[in-house]
Amino acid sequence: MNTHEIAARFRKTALITACTATLASGGAVADEDGLKIGMSFQELNNQYFVTMQEALESAAQSLGAEVITTDARHDVAKQVSDVEDMIQRGIDILLLNPADSVGVETAVLAAREAGVTTIAIDAQASGPIDGFVGSKNYDAGFKACDYLAEQLGGEGQVALLDGIPVVPILERIEGCNDALAEYPDIEVVDKQNGRQERTHAMTVTENVIQAHPDLDGLFSVNDIGSLGALIAINSSGKDIKLVSVDGHPEAVAEIAKDGSPFIATSAQYPRDMVRLGLGLGLAKHWGASTAPAEIPIDVALIKQDNAADFSW
Repeated sequence: MNTHEIAARFRKTALITACTATLASGGAVADEDGLKIGMSFQELNNQYFVTMQEALESAAQSLGAEVITTDARHDVAKQVSDVEDMIQRGIDILLLNPADSVGVETAVLAAREAGVTTIAIDAQASGPIDGFVGSKNYDAGFKACDYLAEQLGGEGQVALLDGIPVVPILERIEGCNDALAEYPDIEVVDKQNGRQERTHAMTVTENVIQAHPDLDGLFSVNDIGSLGALIAINSSGKDIKLVSVDGHPEAVAEIAKDGSPFIATSAQYPRDMVRLGLGLGLAKHWGASTAPAEIPIDVALIKQDNAADFSW
């Protein structure tokens, strides 16, 4: 590592430490009254995002800031409208969790024109954002599918449950494909869109199992979809191993069970993600010139042997 890389890593570590201290103490807003923070979620019908919302509200309370949250319900047109409404209500910082990484650009441009600091959370957003905080989603897909391939003994048929068109989902699929490609006797026989929804993923998985009676493994891009896939796997009576991404409490509980087809998930840290996103937003809002453009967050592979010790 050269001196420039060391300096960059030090600046990033210092910023994260300072932001965390700010959110813990609440003292950094003493010279600015009426700070208003908006967060637009792609959905709130998912404990992962509810956990984020709770962490944001707690952090904002420590800052004495007002919080406005909205639920796009996976509708990018609604999300754009929600953001425009928050801008009219005078937000200073926008934390944006895109329903569509490209389609949300209109909202990003509107926020920039209004002088609002915009930080993309969990999923990248097109347009002039001020920063991005998200998990290492490529690693998440790679870890889950590498473990799946190991547990299959390096051979067999695998299918993928895709999701909405945002960067993290694309990266998870890419990571999974790259992991499976290292096992020449693993064949990816199908890829379908489970829409990250329990009921739809269950139906899609039923169809995949019917189309591929020798299926051995399944990767889902998120835990909610995987819980629907699990219903289909259990109903089929077949020995199909399932892996996923998120660390959702329900998924972790299933992984902890003896003999469960659900064998692993690459867990994210939603509380850390939104706290660091807010910290980065504050730093950018207050003019920090050395604040990084991105803060990547590690993921952890949760298996039966460590499931009992994990929670968001």
